[in-house]
Amino acid sequence: MKIGFIGLGNVGGKLAGSVLRNGYDLTVRDLDKSIAEAFLEKGAHWANSPQELAQSVDVIVTCLPSPAASAEVMEAKDGVIAGLGAGKVWLEMSTTDEAEVKRLGSLVEAKGASPMDSPVSGGCHRAATGNIAIFSGGARETFEKVLPVLTVMGRQILHTGPLGSASVLKVVTNYLATVHLAALGEALMVSKKAGMDLNTAYEAIRVSSGNSFVHETESQVILNGSRDINFTMDLVIKDVGIFDTLAGRHNVPVEISPLVLDIFRDGQKRYGPREWSPNIVKRLEDVCGTELLAPGFPSEMVDTEPEVQGAEVIVKGR
Repeated sequence: MKIGFIGLGNVGGKLAGSVLRNGYDLTVRDLDKSIAEAFLEKGAHWANSPQELAQSVDVIVTCLPSPAASAEVMEAKDGVIAGLGAGKVWLEMSTTDEAEVKRLGSLVEAKGASPMDSPVSGGCHRAATGNIAIFSGGARETFEKVLPVLTVMGRQILHTGPLGSASVLKVVTNYLATVHLAALGEALMVSKKAGMDLNTAYEAIRVSSGNSFVHETESQVILNGSRDINFTMDLVIKDVGIFDTLAGRHNVPVEISPLVLDIFRDGQKRYGPREWSPNIVKRLEDVCGTELLAPGFPSEMVDTEPEVQGAEVIVKGR
């Protein structure tokens, strides 16, 4: 299969790198062509428009920062939909709204192509090594067709059901990760103010019922001071906002997500929309007059998940 990749940002660039590294014929497209140069030097092709890319490949992957960006790339006069035809697959790997991916999916199907939403979860560091999880929603036949491509980008591949189901689960997991991050800032600050060594506090949380994936990754970049998780406050607000919209659509009276949104909106106002999301703890550091740093903590984030060969494919039902 020939693969086309639109969006070479923090996540998309790493996923596209895995595709190219595993020998696929890859065509790329990004608003900033300079980002694509590293791919072109390694043998990837450049497309002058999303339409041109769609016409030249079998599977079109979009990995973009917002539903609006995806809609523009798909529906523009020279967009992806204009280049689709029978047998092609659109793989939406952006974090997006269930209703929006279904809307675009119907336009894709009208051209004889097949849509799937396949967002990833696990962080940019795992996307770079193909060790990330991928949720994939869409027809089983289409899932099986693109599975070889998914397995070079991710380690755990979960078929979630029909189109849109993967997007629902992605915003749910991102919401939970955001809640964990906000709570960890408070837990670490209380630990420090109570006189605890933060290296010890980190280990106590890690080996206990308080542990989480977010603690094992983002607490590291908080405590070593880098705060770089390749995810920014504006993206947090976008994702939790989609979760809130989803909850409202189904008449679920959520209480925690509006509070978390307020916290990150305040963080964005203080530190800017492109500030790394773990720096939400600066709100507490500023108020408490102390930094959440652990002397001697590793400067490089350690991935606690061991590397494995091959992918684990989890298919629910038929």
